[in-house]
Amino acid sequence: MTTKNELNLKVNPVKVPLETDQGILESEERKWGLPLKEVYKHGIAFYKDKDGKAVHLSYEDRLKLVAYTQQTIHGPFDPNSAPPLGVLDMIGRDRRAAWHALGQMSQVQAMAGFIHTLDRLCPLFKPYLEAIQKDFEDKKQQELKRQEEEKAHLELQNRIMLEKEKQQSANPTEEQQVQRIKDALNAQTYEQFLQYAQQQFPGNFDQQAILIRQLQDQHYQQYIQQLAVDQRLANSSIKFQDEADEGENELTEDVMEEFHLKDEVVALVDNKSMQTSEKTDFTEFTEESRGEEESDDGFPVVEEAHMWSSGDVEQFKQSAAASGGRLAVAHGETVTLRVPTHARARALSWAFATDHYDLGFGLYFEWSKSPTTEMTIHVSDSDDDYGDDDGYGDDEFNESSNDVEIGQSGETRALSSQRPPVSLIVPIYRRDCHNEVYGGSHTYPGEGVYLLKFDNTYSLWRNKTLYYKVYYTQ
Repeated sequence: MTTKNELNLKVNPVKVPLETDQGILESEERKWGLPLKEVYKHGIAFYKDKDGKAVHLSYEDRLKLVAYTQQTIHGPFDPNSAPPLGVLDMIGRDRRAAWHALGQMSQVQAMAGFIHTLDRLCPLFKPYLEAIQKDFEDKKQQELKRQEEEKAHLELQNRIMLEKEKQQSANPTEEQQVQRIKDALNAQTYEQFLQYAQQQFPGNFDQQAILIRQLQDQHYQQYIQQLAVDQRLANSSIKFQDEADEGENELTEDVMEEFHLKDEVVALVDNKSMQTSEKTDFTEFTEESRGEEESDDGFPVVEEAHMWSSGDVEQFKQSAAASGGRLAVAHGETVTLRVPTHARARALSWAFATDHYDLGFGLYFEWSKSPTTEMTIHVSDSDDDYGDDDGYGDDEFNESSNDVEIGQSGETRALSSQRPPVSLIVPIYRRDCHNEVYGGSHTYPGEGVYLLKFDNTYSLWRNKTLYYKVYYTQ
């Protein structure tokens, strides 16, 4: 039995323009400003959201839209693959009849038919799609703007890199400047150093080359040190009347012994004119020539310490105890090893370990001349940088906290008028020195006294047994 709706569909079949799918896609995109699939997707969303609310369609119109949807998803209707319908499922029969009426319409034509039908039946669909199109255009413009900004940013970075490369090519690097200075100094002193090397190692060209290179390195270091001293004097406006005309830089006595330097050797470059002078005697150069830089407080900049650790704890403790490097650090106490700098050395080295528990350790440098050359041990019941028995009274640093794990490397503290200034090299931290040996070394910043602090103030009950070694190095 054929229903009235089926008769209407058969009598008035849907007419679709006979165009190719590609032509339909292009024409629809020109019309809507969006690809056909996007318009169809938005049409489905609009219909599902607005049906029964802002859009009220007749039964026949709904059948048409459903038929277009089925044709788009599944293609032409195939009665053999369609599942059977119930006897009373009249709506299902009407939908299949409308779908079957579309014949062999392609999916592109079905999407276009759905959009045209929805646009004709729902006046709100076009403004809805125009709003989406406007949003799409805005996002597209934003994306283009973002890409242009990125492109401009990349171009700016490239220009900056090119400018830096030009500046680097125009201005020599620090290494190039150092090499230029060395080349100039070596050109001035090579002949004299060569004559001296030939006197020391006649016929041995390898040893001559080694000696010349070592003398040139010493010469460069002394030249840089003298420049730093001259800069210090100029900044502080100190006038040295007798020292202004003093002569050439001098090598240490250790270097003299190493190279068997006798009475007459080649003189180094003059401190001011950088010109080669006559032969003169090498004598031990003073500690004042070792200052390379000066900090804001008037003291040379203190270098960082070189730290290391080792797992040979038991072997180290036996060796340290055999050499007398063993002492007890009671709970709540701080033990300070005061080690003066030595004129024949250039650095201080240390190593330490404990039996069963950790211990706080820190390193300071006191800018004072020690009355003795021997190492002394001081015990204090506080974690201040000086104990009560250090010979400077009971004043304390202006510390903001008594926490053992504080400090900043390289800091110089101004003390009371009775105390010399002290620079912080290694802040006091608790070290797991019962598990491994902790050690390090530090190059002299000048003449003074090293303070090796072993802090046990944080421990309320446990005493610690400390094994240590302290020695001078070149």
